[in-house]
Amino acid sequence: MTQARGGLRGWSAARRGKVSRLRLTSLRLRLVVVFGAVALTAAVSASGIAYWLNREAVLTRTQGAVLRDFEQEMQNRAGSLPEHPSQDELQHTAGQMANSSQRFSVLLVAADSGGQTVYGNSGGLNGFSLEDVPGSLRTAVNRQQDAGDGNKSPYHLYWQRVVVHGTPYLVAGTKVIGGGPTGYMRKSLEPEAKDLNSLAWSLGIATALALVGAALLAQAAATTVLKPVHRLGVAARRLGEGRLDTRLRVSGTDELADLSRTFNRTAEALEKRVDDMAARDEASRRFVADMSHELRTPLTAITTVAEVLEEELDAESGSIDPMIEPAVRLVVSETRRLNNLVENLMEVTRFDAGTARLVLDDVDVADQITACIDARAWLDAVDLDAERGIHAQLDPRRLDVILANLIGNALKHGGSPVRVSVSAADDSVVIAVRDHGPGIPEDVLPHVFDRFYKASASRPRSEGSGLGLSIALENAHIHGGEITAANSPEGGAVFTLRLPRGVSGRAEHDVEDGDGGGRDVRTVPDKGDVT
Repeated sequence: MTQARGGLRGWSAARRGKVSRLRLTSLRLRLVVVFGAVALTAAVSASGIAYWLNREAVLTRTQGAVLRDFEQEMQNRAGSLPEHPSQDELQHTAGQMANSSQRFSVLLVAADSGGQTVYGNSGGLNGFSLEDVPGSLRTAVNRQQDAGDGNKSPYHLYWQRVVVHGTPYLVAGTKVIGGGPTGYMRKSLEPEAKDLNSLAWSLGIATALALVGAALLAQAAATTVLKPVHRLGVAARRLGEGRLDTRLRVSGTDELADLSRTFNRTAEALEKRVDDMAARDEASRRFVADMSHELRTPLTAITTVAEVLEEELDAESGSIDPMIEPAVRLVVSETRRLNNLVENLMEVTRFDAGTARLVLDDVDVADQITACIDARAWLDAVDLDAERGIHAQLDPRRLDVILANLIGNALKHGGSPVRVSVSAADDSVVIAVRDHGPGIPEDVLPHVFDRFYKASASRPRSEGSGLGLSIALENAHIHGGEITAANSPEGGAVFTLRLPRGVSGRAEHDVEDGDGGGRDVRTVPDKGDVT
């Protein structure tokens, strides 16, 4: 069983560590993503601008050279043709024009002397034809404009970039001024497109490298930023575990250094405040303990006198004046109440100081409950449902205190009959105490185990000390158990006591041999894990 619990605790700690790392990775991932997004945006923008500028420069330079060469060829060669050339003349001239330095295809269109349209193609029958020229370009080339001061020529050179079967082309056309053929030119831009594609790939690779570099820089920056944050988180956890002397090493003058200084000042103030509160709390506990001890001596004498007076009241001699009998009975009752209060206060100070002792023994729970009820003459008012043979390692005296408080509280504030039932599990014993009264108000349930708590502010004084249920809960805790309070659906309040069948409480125990055959277990205060 211990190994299983250890395994579960180890698995839980590992899981918490993984969750912590995932959270750290999440913040790191966000920083890397932000850095990467900024770098990607900057790299894509720069690459896009560079590609666009280079593309325009390459196309403009190539286009300008081709158009200038074509225009020069049209002036020199096509312009030397007669107004109505033959097809052979057009064909010869187109071939000469195509042999220029730019090596473009040429198509010449004119009307011969008979009025028929003739064509001259530099590429033969299957070369550049009129169908390869966009209709909008042909219309613009053949449109005659009015010549004037702002327009010296009725015809102009027009060009257009087209894509045919995936290959880009520059197509241009113009008309010989003064009469003559119309010339069209087509130049392949595939070399320029390949150069631009190579440039695009280069810019893409550069962008990817920039993104990788940005991610590495982001990782380094995130580590630099998150390392102080991680140290701050570790210090905060240590502070939360009670190690109030935890401080951070401060270096630098940035915001994280200011945060570390603020943490150190806060931890120092918190340590001072806790030390002051602990000192005051210790002084208060010592005062209560000393006061209780000092009260015991006079209370012992007063109790003895009260018992004598009570015997005189019960005697048949009638030595007590009937006029003062109520006062004597009040003194006896209040003396007992004061004595119980002092004993309860001393028990509370033992719990607060961590010096309460367990004297364990093998207890038959049913026998223990029967003894508790019988000792207080509650047999007629309590219905016990418990089988003998349910054993547990418990402190009989403290179990008796728990049962007396729970059953007495049910009898006093609930309604008879009070039912006490016992059930056993593999590793625990469950004792339920149910009354048949009106139940506990919902706003009172969370406070029933508080010290000196009164359900009604109009009744500040009662026969009890206001510490009974609190002491019962502390006795359950020292065993490693728990007490819960609830209202039964069938009416009345139910207090459920759950105790382990062996000691496995929240406190550490130093086990020694006791005088009574049991084991003397001294509890020590809880200590947080130190990592």
